[in-house]
Amino acid sequence: MINTILCPLLNLFLVLIFVRIILSWFPATGGFLDQVSRFVETCTEWVMGPLRRVIPPVRLGAAALDLSPIIVIIGISLISGAIGC
Repeated sequence: MINTILCPLLNLFLVLIFVRIILSWFPATGGFLDQVSRFVETCTEWVMGPLRRVIPPVRLGAAALDLSPIIVIIGISLISGAIGC
């Protein structure tokens, strides 16, 4: 019973995380893509924000790598495996 509800929600959240990662590669232009980006950020920030405060970005020269999406993906994978998705 719980799998029929939780598994699709976890999969949807996983897709939103991947969409957020991909959209972060494109600059904001104020168009439709920017609206989608803000929606996805709103849907995922409740998990990624607290992680980002605990785990700082890794500095790679002038750039910084945010590890919070990787940790969320691993967490979703572990939860999915534990409940048998």
